[in-house]
Parts: sequence; C-alpha cells; structure tokens
Amino acid sequence: MTKRPPDLEGLWQRSMIARPDGTRDTTTRVRWLQGIDAFVDLRQPAQLPNFPHAARLNDLSMADCAALATQEGFAGRLNFDGRHFEWARRIDFQPKSPMADAGSLEWDGEVLVERGRDVDYVEHWHRVAAGVPPRGAVVLREADSGTMAYLLRVGGEFMFARDRATPLPPHRTLLECIAATDTLPTARVFLDCEISAGSVAAEGFRITASTLPFRCGRLLGQNLRRDRVTTADCSADGTAVTRAWDIIESEGDIAAVSTW
Repeated sequence: MTKRPPDLEGLWQRSMIARPDGTRDTTTRVRWLQGIDAFVDLRQPAQLPNFPHAARLNDLSMADCAALATQEGFAGRLNFDGRHFEWARRIDFQPKSPMADAGSLEWDGEVLVERGRDVDYVEHWHRVAAGVPPRGAVVLREADSGTMAYLLRVGGEFMFARDRATPLPPHRTLLECIAATDTLPTARVFLDCEISAGSVAAEGFRITASTLPFRCGRLLGQNLRRDRVTTADCSADGTAVTRAWDIIESEGDIAAVSTW
C-alpha cells in the first residue's frame, strides 16, 4: 500500500460540508483526530441540547435518545492508495453504511479540501492542533465482553471510542433504530456507544465532548500496564466501574496513552 503524505496528523475541525442534494452544513461541530494511521471522529449538531439531568445512561428519556441519535462518530484506520484516502471504520456510532468513507484531499491555501470518491460531497477542514509528540494509539478489546475500543493521543489532544455491546438492527440511521422500538431500555442500549474527545491535563485525560453527555467533564482514568489498559466508567445505573482492556494493536509511542 502506498504510504500517505505525512502531514495529516493532529486535530482538525470542519467548517463546511456540501452534500450531493445541494444542502450545506456550516454549523455541526466536528472533531477529527488523526494519528499515524488510527483516527477518531466526533460530529455533533449545533442544535444538540444540553442534558443537565442526565448523570447516567438510565436518566435519558426517549426524547433524549432521539436527540443524541443525530450525532455521528467513528474510529478506525486511515488508508491511502496513492490517490484516495479511505477512513476504514471499525467502530461507528451510526449503523454501518454500504458506501466507503473515501475521498481525495488537496490544499487550497490553508484549507484542506476533501472530495468524496463514491459520494459527491465536499468538506473543508482546518488544522486546530499539529501532530506533535507524543503520538500513540491502541486498539483495545474488553476482556469480559469482547467489545472493541480505540484510544488515540496526539500531543495534548486525545479521543476515545468504545463500541456498543449490542449490534444495531438493520436500519439506515440510529434515529430510525430508536424510532422502531417502543422500549426505552432498548433505545438506551442502542445509544450506548461512546465517542469522546478531550485534552491532556496534569490530572489526566479530561473529556470535554462526548456522544454520551454524562461523560463530559470526567477523567478517562486510564492506566497502562504492559499489554492491558483499564479505564474508569459507570454502569447504566451510575455505579462506578473499571473496564479492563487487552491491547490487540498499537502504533507510535504506546506510553503516550498513559495518564502522564
């Protein structure tokens, strides 16, 4: 496989997407953190409300679940064939799309322009933070459930993606999945996929944005021990839990994903 250009590492934000139907979006808050190969991406609509009442998954109402289902987020590996980039998703907040997430990238001044390969879209990207050391990522599998996760750090930025334990039913969007069930516990289970972003501080990795609103403001609380990582989390009823993960893949400086 052709090696991709080396200047994509770092944190990016999107200023615009033009879709095939002629619509444009300039307000969705998009964070794309690119590592050496690993990436994590979080996309949150500007109209997404705050959820001050939600301190745990079981606090979410059906209306809350429907609102949160409008988010997007994914994680995986960036591939390059010499002409097109493909963000090969291994974790996706939305149901898996039949179309590859692939396109070309070129600079227009200081704007990185992405043009879709299989879908005729255009996105404008702006670098927020350069790809400075330390840089490292781990792909994780939970020891008990087999659930997959990604933890990526580039400089002072990190992102964490945890897959849901229950696969989504065959619908085109997560909102359709939730609309098709009249059971609130099931809707919450469908929503339980974490894509979080944050900054590295003296006290640890502090989450500042997440698909799960009750994760915001918390520390990821990760601990790296040889071939295993633990993270701090909470169950659906709010009970504090520690998740244990086996490292199944890694890139760059693995120590970068430790607390310090």
